[in-house]
Amino acid sequence: MNKINQSPETNINEELKTNSLISRIISSISDFFDTIVRKFMPDPFIFAILLTVLTLLLGVFVERKTPVQMINYWGEGFWGLLTFAMQMVIVLITGYVLAQAPLIQRFLDRVASSVHTPRGAVILATLVGGLGSYINWGFGLIVGSIIARKLAERIPTLHYPLVIAAAYSGFMFYGLGLSATIPLLISTKGHFLENSMGIIPISETIFSPFSIAIFVLLIVSLPIVNGMIRPKGKIIGVGHNDIQDQVKKTTKIEPQTPAEKMERSKIIAFLAVTLGLVFVIQYFAIQKGSLDINIINFIMLFLGLVLHGSPRNYLNAVNVASKNVGGMIIQFPFYAGIMGMMDGSGLVSTISKGFVVISSPETLPFWGFLSSMVINFFTPSAGGHWAVQGPFMIEAANAMGADLGKVATSVQWGNAWQDIIQPMWLLPALAISGLRIRDIMGYNVIAFLWVGLVLGIGILIWGFI
Repeated sequence: MNKINQSPETNINEELKTNSLISRIISSISDFFDTIVRKFMPDPFIFAILLTVLTLLLGVFVERKTPVQMINYWGEGFWGLLTFAMQMVIVLITGYVLAQAPLIQRFLDRVASSVHTPRGAVILATLVGGLGSYINWGFGLIVGSIIARKLAERIPTLHYPLVIAAAYSGFMFYGLGLSATIPLLISTKGHFLENSMGIIPISETIFSPFSIAIFVLLIVSLPIVNGMIRPKGKIIGVGHNDIQDQVKKTTKIEPQTPAEKMERSKIIAFLAVTLGLVFVIQYFAIQKGSLDINIINFIMLFLGLVLHGSPRNYLNAVNVASKNVGGMIIQFPFYAGIMGMMDGSGLVSTISKGFVVISSPETLPFWGFLSSMVINFFTPSAGGHWAVQGPFMIEAANAMGADLGKVATSVQWGNAWQDIIQPMWLLPALAISGLRIRDIMGYNVIAFLWVGLVLGIGILIWGFI
């Protein structure tokens, strides 16, 4: 049989048809989720209230508690997560501030100048957002959006919503990285589930060989998947950036009074950083301390201070960053109250028994992963999420002898997976980009499907190893 040689024109036409098909699929998915988000997705604070009411009703009808009893459980637990809430706020603010440091900005400019095509820009934005989030989720959330903007400013043919979506999709890597909330929390002495599960070192979660393998697989494949997406219709370019201007304006004011000169003093910043450096050295070298959420926050805080150069520059960046934490702060007491109701009413035991029925020690992490994704729609902060899901997952794991590190990691992975389409964490990226959720949601869903496939299969295999 003779081979039929296709002309270059034929190959180009077939590629265009393929790209057109991908665009139609993405457009359909985008339209569907755009409708859902605009009509049915309220602020996450509303979800916290509704979940509170749902938990109360479950306690009344499932556990046969009175409404007054449930309200008492709620009120008694309401302030139970204040320490943890502050830890989460510091994670976001220090990461945000670090991303705004001049040295980081110059580095991003240099990196952005190395790419000249839309596909390369999308791949790079995914990598920067992913690697940044692996280091610190607050840092990655912002640095990804900044590199996406810089790329769009340099490449006129780059579809801005796509590159922002690609950068934001990299946010999920925090769930595999150094600021993964749940693994860091359970490795910290005194965490709220210590009596149930003890201290789980990060060598069994973040730095387990299987977790590292999954990270490598996704950091290679997700940029490629995003790079295959082709936008439909008119290319949307980059607009004005108010947040960046706020930081720049506040750093250009010349000191006039002695007080202002002290605020701008590099010597004072140096003194503070020196104290921090001495503590970090003795913590690891003498105390043989391990990574936990507190030491990560400590390092990020002083690293940001040294890179901003003066207390005033640092505080200016903190003031800008703080505008993004209000919604998160107010939700934690409600999630603590939910945890109080679940524990006091016996719902924790009831739900854990349900997982024991449908799971084995090997499959419990997989079911934890799937249920975590669903729960994250209602509790998008990993801290509040763990307060809700952690107690019954750990009780189920203890009942059947499942690996506690794998179970906790599975909840974190499910949380990070759903965050790809979680509007709450999109807010900082949208503020920097000036875009709307519906501009990028369809592209995020593509990443959501791919990451879910990899993590789902991975956690199922890991359970049997």
